[in-house]
Amino acid sequence: MNSGMTLILITLVAFAVTALLGFVMIPFLHKLKFGQTILDIGPAWHKKKQGTPTMGGVMFIIGITAAVVIGVSTLWLSPAAQGYLGDPRGNIKLFAGVAMALAFGAVGFLDDYIKVVKHRNLGLTARQKYLMQLVIGVFYLVMLYIAGDRSTAVAVPFFGSLELGPFYYLLAMIIITGFVNAVNLTDGLDGLSSSVTFVYAVIFLVIAGILQFGQASVIAAALAGGTLGFLVWNFYPAKVFMGDTGSLFLGGLVVALAFQVGMPLLLVFAGVVFWCEAFSVIIQVCYFKATHGKRLFKMSPIHHHFEMCGWSEVKIVSVFALVGLLGGALAVWSVLLL
Repeated sequence: MNSGMTLILITLVAFAVTALLGFVMIPFLHKLKFGQTILDIGPAWHKKKQGTPTMGGVMFIIGITAAVVIGVSTLWLSPAAQGYLGDPRGNIKLFAGVAMALAFGAVGFLDDYIKVVKHRNLGLTARQKYLMQLVIGVFYLVMLYIAGDRSTAVAVPFFGSLELGPFYYLLAMIIITGFVNAVNLTDGLDGLSSSVTFVYAVIFLVIAGILQFGQASVIAAALAGGTLGFLVWNFYPAKVFMGDTGSLFLGGLVVALAFQVGMPLLLVFAGVVFWCEAFSVIIQVCYFKATHGKRLFKMSPIHHHFEMCGWSEVKIVSVFALVGLLGGALAVWSVLLL
């Protein structure tokens, strides 16, 4: 089996396992009464979603992980795909990226468990969650260092390379924790985070192909298949939510793909929706404090602002996915100019 067929296999495995798990997981989550609690701070019409099963991210966590293992094994064993994965040290980066995503997913699972089972609506405290994320981020950067990724220069799209020295690691930690939480914030409407992440995965499948990073192609193909499989159940009206379990896992893979190809700043373009969501919250909080109670947006994150403006969930998801596609096109363009 050649590399192209293997990538198709990876995508199909991730899609099929994730989609089929819905038939088992959703009734199981209903039986356990793992329903989403809708807080009063959100849009009032979201109350009708009360009780929709959450923690469904387990579905694509299993699907994506299985697809990566099957894909890498197939590439190793197939004579037609010999050499596709390139430098064996790249496999350390691949598995470190998946391990990082699984670790973030575990933090999300703990958060969801506290919310749903222990009936504490806010779950882990922000400090607890961030400290765990810092530890995971440090682990990932250490694994990249072991894999031979020791450059402290960062590629700036359209401008060239910039040497940062020790400040590279500070920037890397900000990117890792920032984007993981940004993906988490994007998960606020039916199908939003999974749709935007699907587009992101497809973009990085193209970028990995251009740069000939076989390991990144494996992750991107699995991520695309898994998010598409989840959309079968998560698109409006959602039958299941991914919860922090799923969104933090997705955030880990989003970050891993950018570091896998050695260009974390591609997230400026390819991850435009994610950082806009995060900055809308930061701007709202700062504006609220500076103006003693006034709001710049009707509600944050920004997707709720558009809801309050009368946009339907389907329209918001469609527009945000399109914005992600346009940002991704800029990312691809910047790579082609290298």
